[in-house]
Amino acid sequence: MDKIKILEILNDWNYWTKEPPATIAREIYGDRIAQYMEKDEVVVIKGVRRCGKSTLMINQIKRLMANGESAKNILFVNLEDPRFINHLCVELLEEIKEVYLEMLSPDAKPYIFLDEVQNIPSWEKWVNKEYELKLSYLTLSGSNSSLLSSEISSALSGRYISVMVYPLSFKEYLSFKELSITSRLDLVSKKIEINRAFSTYINDGGFPKVLEYEESEKRELLISYKDSILLKDIVARFKLKNFTVLEDIAAFVLANSPLVQSTNKLKNNFSISYDMARDYLDYLQKAYMIFAIKKFDYSLKKQNANDKKYYTIDVGLSHIFRVANREFYGADLENIVFLELLRRGFELYYYKTDNDLEIDFVVEKDRKIVALIQVSKTLEEAKTLKRELLPFDKTCQELQLNAGDVRRLVITEDNSRIVDG
Repeated sequence: MDKIKILEILNDWNYWTKEPPATIAREIYGDRIAQYMEKDEVVVIKGVRRCGKSTLMINQIKRLMANGESAKNILFVNLEDPRFINHLCVELLEEIKEVYLEMLSPDAKPYIFLDEVQNIPSWEKWVNKEYELKLSYLTLSGSNSSLLSSEISSALSGRYISVMVYPLSFKEYLSFKELSITSRLDLVSKKIEINRAFSTYINDGGFPKVLEYEESEKRELLISYKDSILLKDIVARFKLKNFTVLEDIAAFVLANSPLVQSTNKLKNNFSISYDMARDYLDYLQKAYMIFAIKKFDYSLKKQNANDKKYYTIDVGLSHIFRVANREFYGADLENIVFLELLRRGFELYYYKTDNDLEIDFVVEKDRKIVALIQVSKTLEEAKTLKRELLPFDKTCQELQLNAGDVRRLVITEDNSRIVDG
C-alpha cells in the first residue's frame, strides 16, 4: 500500500496535530485497562460491536498524554477504515508500523492501539512478534470471540490480558446523562429523575450512541447495529449464505430472551438441520449478541446435556424484534440483572427443581455457590410472593446447600424487606 496513503489515513485517526475528542470516562473499564497496560502485556478489549471499545482506547490515549507521554509515541489504527479494505493482511500491519516509525520518529517505545484487529487474518503472528521483541506496548480491540479462539490463545499464551466490555450499566447510563448519584440522599431527592431514566434505559438499552439520538431515530440506529453485527461479525467471518435464517434465529432468541431453548426445538421451529441450528446459535454467541448459561448440575456431563438459557447483550436490540402490545418488562429486568452480574465477574447458571420450580440465577464465585437470585417486577401480590420464594428451599435441598451460607435474593422494584429469612 502506498506510504503517503497510509500516512493520510493514520493522520486522520491520530492526535499528532489535533486535540482528542471529548469523551466520557468509564472508570470500571478505564482503570482496569490502564493497570493492565502498565504490566507490559498485550491488552485485549473485547465485546459486542458499538459497545464503546474504541472510545475506551481513546480514553487511554488521553490518559497517556495527560501523564506527559508525547503524542508521537502513540499510534491508533482503525482497521475498519474502508480505505484499508483491499489490503487487510499481516503485511499491512508491518507497513503501517514502518510508515509510523519513519514519519513520526517516536523517541520511546511506542504505544500501539489496533481497533477491530480481527479484520486482519493471522494478526496474532504480528502481535506475537511485537511482544516477544519488546517493540511496542500493545492494546487491541475486537468484536467477536475469534480474539480468544484456541489457536490464538495458544499463540499468545501467557502474553495477554483480556477485558470484556458491555453496553452501559444503569449506573454508567446515569453518568452519561449527567445524573450524579453519590449518596442515599441523592436516591431520594432524585427519585423521579432516576425512575424516568430507568424507563428509558429498559426500553432503549445501553449502547452509548443511543443516548445521542432522538426518540424517533433510536430504532433505526439499533436496526443498523443488528445488521452490522450479523453481516460483519457472522456472515462475513463464517462465509454464510443463508442470511435470512440467521436473522430469523437472532430475532427469535432476542425477542424471547430470557429463553430456555434446546437446539432440537430450534431445528424444528425453523425446519433446518441440527448442525445448522447449533452453529447459528454458536455464531450469535461468538459475535457477543447473545449469551447462554447452563442449568446447574454437579455433573458436568448433565450440565452440557441440558437445555441452555439465552440472554441478549442489550434489551434495546431485543425490542426491535418484538411485537407490539406484549408485556416484556419482567423479562427485561431479568436480562438487566444478568448483565450486571456478568459485569461483576460472577459465573451464572439457572436451575429447575424436580417439581419444575425455577431459580433465575445460581451465582458462583471462585467455584463456590454464593447466592440464589430471583428477579420479579413486584412482590405485592401474595401469589407472586409465594411463587418467587417457593423455589429457594427446594433448590437448597436438592443442591445440598446450607441456606445460611448462601444469599437468597429476590430483586424487585419494591422497597427492600426481609421475608422468610
